Amino acid sequence: MEVLTTIEGCVWRDVVVEAREEDLPDSAQDCLAVLTSPVAAEPWRVDALLRRVRDRGFTGLAVGPEPEIGWGSRVLAQRLGLVLVVAGHPTALARACWELVEGRDALTLSLVRRVAGSIEYHADDIGDLVRHLSAGIGHALALVDGVEVLHRAGPAIDPDLLAAIDTSRWVHQVWTPTAAAVSVRVDTRARAGLRLVIHAEGIDEPHLVALTTAAEIAMPAVAARILIDEIEDVSDVSRSSSLLADVLDAAGSVDAELHRRVTARGWRVHGWHLGFRVQSRARVDPLDLLRRVRPWLHSLPVETHATTRGRGVTGWFTFTSAPDGHGVDEAAGAIREMHRALLADLPVATGIGSVHSGPSGLVTTLGEAHDAARLATGRPSTHWLLHVDSLGLEQLLLAWTGTDTFVPAARALLGRLRPADRATLGAYLDHESSLLRTAESLGLHRNTVRQRMQRVQEVLGLDLQDPDVRLAVHLACRAVSAPHRGRE
Repeated sequence: MEVLTTIEGCVWRDVVVEAREEDLPDSAQDCLAVLTSPVAAEPWRVDALLRRVRDRGFTGLAVGPEPEIGWGSRVLAQRLGLVLVVAGHPTALARACWELVEGRDALTLSLVRRVAGSIEYHADDIGDLVRHLSAGIGHALALVDGVEVLHRAGPAIDPDLLAAIDTSRWVHQVWTPTAAAVSVRVDTRARAGLRLVIHAEGIDEPHLVALTTAAEIAMPAVAARILIDEIEDVSDVSRSSSLLADVLDAAGSVDAELHRRVTARGWRVHGWHLGFRVQSRARVDPLDLLRRVRPWLHSLPVETHATTRGRGVTGWFTFTSAPDGHGVDEAAGAIREMHRALLADLPVATGIGSVHSGPSGLVTTLGEAHDAARLATGRPSTHWLLHVDSLGLEQLLLAWTGTDTFVPAARALLGRLRPADRATLGAYLDHESSLLRTAESLGLHRNTVRQRMQRVQEVLGLDLQDPDVRLAVHLACRAVSAPHRGRE
């Protein structure tokens, strides 16, 4: 076979085989025409044939060796944009073209079979299914959400290739100078905006067309696996959230049955714990928030746990021994880094507790974290993040007024005072900081009240001229002295 004329970039998408030129279709774009019968010998007839074939839309013509094609006809074919091929056996060329055309379908069928075989394997989750499909198809796969790659198998996708994908289309094929990809929208209610991408380097268009079919066949299995994972995830989070509620309700008194459930979950109530709380300042799905928090926790070289609770996520670090200041700072720093990442696109507030030990310590640190997060929602100056260890006690008292942790904190504050000074402090605040009225109510001399109040401020290290401090201490006195609190 001899190619008499060439055209740069010419690609034939199909082949038409007929005995005579009259049998060719009237319209054919980017196709090769193969004539199995000899053509007329006269040069002018050959030239007329070339023009008629090109007018039908063909970009290639294959004829037999007889008659010999002259130089003038070759120049005309070049000028017309027609590739002229002389084949010793036009029927053999036709058979080879047919095999190529059928080979494209055979490739598609082969890829579809590989997809079906990959789906038959058990997949633990969507990431596992993506790996099975990639291994079966023999090309890299990625599950993407916009420009974010959620799961992938094989080499990473070229960012330029990913950015070129038109997410508004059901199926989209894209090329760069070095690679090509096909993406299909994943049709699932579990999560919108997902696309399955198959990409590779150095593949031609017929191969990409075959991969397009494979992607469309694989998509329903991917959508189903995502839905299964969603259901399993919601169920698992519901169980862990319920278990955490039981632990908190037990207030540190973990019986054998609760300990069994906690252990089966992989939690350890013994040891030392540092709690944190991430909650929304607006409408944020707690489950989606948990999904964003988990990767941060899994990347840390320490035992961590988290689950949804109310409008946010509650989590904690567990240490086998009491962490030193450096260890606590590292854990708190990781939470701060996570908070900054979340804050980039979510309206959240984060609170961090202090380190406590044992089952009761876990309850305490989670309570502190929860209260610190509540306080952080009104603190844009701290970028909506507060750590209990960095707060003054009066701030914590204000944050904890409506919680079970308020009374212990109040007792911790006032426990440093002598009973007589504590009584004087309560009366002083009840009488709006009046020395005279306080002295009259207690039957004391005014100077005695002044001396006691000076001692109170020195022991507590607080400025009772500050309205917030005065309010916090007043609430503490009321809480500790309330009859239902019992004897101290």
